[in-house]
Amino acid sequence: MSDRKPSPFPILLNNDICSLIQAAENVYQVRFKNRGANAYLVRGKSRTIMIDVGLSSDYPSLLECLHHLDCPPEKIDIVVLSHEHIDHIGAAWHFGGRTLIAAHRLASNKIMLRDDFSMLRKMFNEPNVPINVDIWLEEGNLLDIGDFRLDVMHTPGHTSACISLFDQGSGLLFAADTLMPGGVMGGVFGSGSISDYIHSLERLKGLNSNILLSGHGRLSDTPQKDVRIAIQRSHALLSDTGQLFDALDARSNFEPIMQSVRDLNKLDDN
Repeated sequence: MSDRKPSPFPILLNNDICSLIQAAENVYQVRFKNRGANAYLVRGKSRTIMIDVGLSSDYPSLLECLHHLDCPPEKIDIVVLSHEHIDHIGAAWHFGGRTLIAAHRLASNKIMLRDDFSMLRKMFNEPNVPINVDIWLEEGNLLDIGDFRLDVMHTPGHTSACISLFDQGSGLLFAADTLMPGGVMGGVFGSGSISDYIHSLERLKGLNSNILLSGHGRLSDTPQKDVRIAIQRSHALLSDTGQLFDALDARSNFEPIMQSVRDLNKLDDN
């Protein structure tokens, strides 16, 4: 017999591509079974928002889940993108018309310039289509949608542009790839930093969160435990990478980069 307790989160729809799960009253997770990131629907009294939207190729399944909730795309006021990675934002271009797209200013810049390297487009083989960002978010912004008041927190580490959203009243923490159940780390990419990751996790530890709604995996009702484990793992990763860098000859690795810069500058002079 398994000792694992049953999930407190009811499954409303389940197919080969995704599951629709109720996280709280008027809050739903669309959990994709491929590499697409989780999408979240939050229905407030005055506004309805989605947080991340998964891959473009997953859009038909996302649409099925939205229609199951009687909330087609035209009823969604704002799509909030947690950061620039394509597994989180790939389907955003389908939300045209009245739906506004929002992201942190650093992510917005990468998305609108179609920075494929930062967005990891080739990794997911997604269509190269423009995504317009209407609202550039900053630390301290508040998304008040009625009975939910979501504080925007700039939580870099995974990338420079990651944001988390926290509703103080309900304890809901939308942490994307900054924190996942079991303390799983989302990895440190391009513009990210392990030290920034640790600082962001320490900030999340200080919240009175009750439910963790992350970028991948299940919902968690133990966010405080999850963040403590993630902080321990981040410190271990910082130590491991420090030892790796100490073992490298920094000058021999740095010099070719600087020589390339000098060569490019000579071309400009000519």
